[in-house]
Amino acid sequence: MTKISPLANFLEKGLFGNYDDKNENNLIQIKEEKNLIIFQIVQYKNSLLQINDIDIDGLNMSHGSLKVISNNDTRILWNGPKNWLLVSKKKDLENNIKKIFSDKEFAITNLSQSRAIIELKGENSKEVLKKGCPYNFNELNKNKCVNSVFNGISVTIDMIDDNPKKIRLLTPRSLGESFCHSITDSCLEYGYKSI
Repeated sequence: MTKISPLANFLEKGLFGNYDDKNENNLIQIKEEKNLIIFQIVQYKNSLLQINDIDIDGLNMSHGSLKVISNNDTRILWNGPKNWLLVSKKKDLENNIKKIFSDKEFAITNLSQSRAIIELKGENSKEVLKKGCPYNFNELNKNKCVNSVFNGISVTIDMIDDNPKKIRLLTPRSLGESFCHSITDSCLEYGYKSI
């Protein structure tokens, strides 16, 4: 079976919106992130296991709300109390996850094929999100994340970097095209490059 990305037939490449007389490097860049594994890891309420003792891909699980711990390949997003999203380029982590997290202590769900992922890069990335999301983006910095809505569509927002601003957006696959349309529409004012 061939895997088809959620936005394979939707996100067109090129320059769009108010890009005339602007340096192409200063435009917002939009791209679909593909081939990432995504696992939701939830520790059961009655579990006595200390999460600080768990290490995956060289990262210790975090308790801090809205925090992300990461390395070059893997990001672990705090998703709620005793609830995390693990997002990684490393496909072989799936076997490690099943070994590390006991099914008596954790519920592990593979969400890899159930999410559309868009990455925004550029100085006005936060401004785009302010148009449709009630979160205070002045508080969103590198290695922070938040679950919210964008124009009524649920989204997980992961701030990957501050300079240049780089934000990863994860939304349910079934809403991927509507979400992408909403994001690109909000980018038109600044001009954007779809890559």
